[in-house]
Amino acid sequence: MTIPARPLISVEGLARRFGNTGPAVFEDIWFGVERGEFCCLIGHSGCGKTTILNVLAGLDAPSGGAVIVDNREIDGPSLDRAVIFQGHALLPWLTVLGNIAFAVASRWPSWDRAKVRAHAMTFIELVGLKGAENKRPAQLSGGMKQRVGIARALSIQPKMLLMDEPFSALDALTRGMLQEEVLRLCNETHQTVFMITHDVDEAILLADKIVLMTNGPGARIAEIVVNTMPRAERHRNDLHRHPQYYAIRNHLVEFLVNRSRNFDAEIAGQGYDPRRLRVVKPGLAAVNPPAEVVSLGLSR
Repeated sequence: MTIPARPLISVEGLARRFGNTGPAVFEDIWFGVERGEFCCLIGHSGCGKTTILNVLAGLDAPSGGAVIVDNREIDGPSLDRAVIFQGHALLPWLTVLGNIAFAVASRWPSWDRAKVRAHAMTFIELVGLKGAENKRPAQLSGGMKQRVGIARALSIQPKMLLMDEPFSALDALTRGMLQEEVLRLCNETHQTVFMITHDVDEAILLADKIVLMTNGPGARIAEIVVNTMPRAERHRNDLHRHPQYYAIRNHLVEFLVNRSRNFDAEIAGQGYDPRRLRVVKPGLAAVNPPAEVVSLGLSR
């Protein structure tokens, strides 16, 4: 039997426990993210979403399981993985250009100053900050700071972009503008993205696949929701007019309000297998049977 290739990111049996006797925050987590895919993780506070992202970033170590990126197990931070946090995390003494050039020079230390500058300017222009390259963070608005963070992350051309609710601290107008900017950039660069969000509409706008996580402690992945709205048809201003929108939104809200806390009762007697997650495609006329996620052995 031929074993299918792993996705670009493969989370395999991941668990996180605090202390020797305390309950697990989450356990036996399995899912994958394909190359070029935008994946969102949704769940209530306390289920371990940020911990999973930190493990993917190499900033935290799991209690069990592994994360495989491009067929290599994560064992620490790497420039192949860029993180955009809730805060902009810019170096305040450097300009916009300086912040991005610092990342570029770290990624390609053999490049001369002119090549680093030219590469950094490409991504400054990409996020619409041309003309602001010599400003320092104190001279920028919140939205502009996050644009710098996005440009810095994309400039090192990572295999995986990790986003931890990067727009949550912004006002609604700026948040919406940056959401569309990220969608455009990912379409242009084919960037693989793993993002945490509490915003259902944000997930519908950006994600190709939405991973639903139950409440902690002992959180687990409940199911995978495929966004049945093609990327080209997702626009913030008229998202609610798309025929698939309410089917997807209602499914996500129903999970967060009711099913996330009652999932164990829902699956009682059904033989839940975390390696064979149910894949749901809301809004399609055909009934979609549960799809199997290939069970991959750990590389350890």
